[in-house]
Amino acid sequence: MLLCRHIPYLAATVKQFIDFIPLILFFIVYKIDPRTIELAGHSLPFGGIFSATAVLILSSVLVYGGMLLVQRRLDKGQWLTLVACLAFGSLTLLFHNETFLKWKAPVVSWLFALGFAATHFIGDKPLIQRMMGHAIQLPQPVWVRLNIAWIVFFLVSGAANLFVAFTFESIWVDFKVFGSLGMTLLFLIGQGIFLARHIHDGDAEAVPTANKKD
Repeated sequence: MLLCRHIPYLAATVKQFIDFIPLILFFIVYKIDPRTIELAGHSLPFGGIFSATAVLILSSVLVYGGMLLVQRRLDKGQWLTLVACLAFGSLTLLFHNETFLKWKAPVVSWLFALGFAATHFIGDKPLIQRMMGHAIQLPQPVWVRLNIAWIVFFLVSGAANLFVAFTFESIWVDFKVFGSLGMTLLFLIGQGIFLARHIHDGDAEAVPTANKKD
């Protein structure tokens, strides 16, 4: 029973890591020494920040396009990520300036934080409850605390990405991929532990109630 309750959470976690596929491809191409390759009779630059940005845009379109075909829909967060990738990536290529791409992660993170925060004042449920409430039953104060945790996570993630991008420029791409992935993984593990404790408590409380009915 407990495992069944965790399946939707695990599915959501897997979906979140799918979002990192374009970033990983971006990192691989960025690390390749710049060179010229022949493709369909054309000489194209490959390797470095700008071809990596082009790969990021293309892979994002393919990944989210594939998800749209399979699921028939994308979450609002996935739409935001895709639009931000297209916007900041296109500006980076158009002006040949990586500064635009450096702002992508902070802006997206802070917009997510704003979205989670807004639901404390708009609507009757925190955003995380709307996302996971169909799969997990929690007391309302717990949902509120969990939603606040997501707000803090996105604020910290955005600030960390911005700080590294403009302070430690030699490693900002490494941090953009593996730093963000590491922070997300640690947060999801912490959230999983937090949820498991409350789900377990909920199951334990349900047993006496059921016995009283017998």
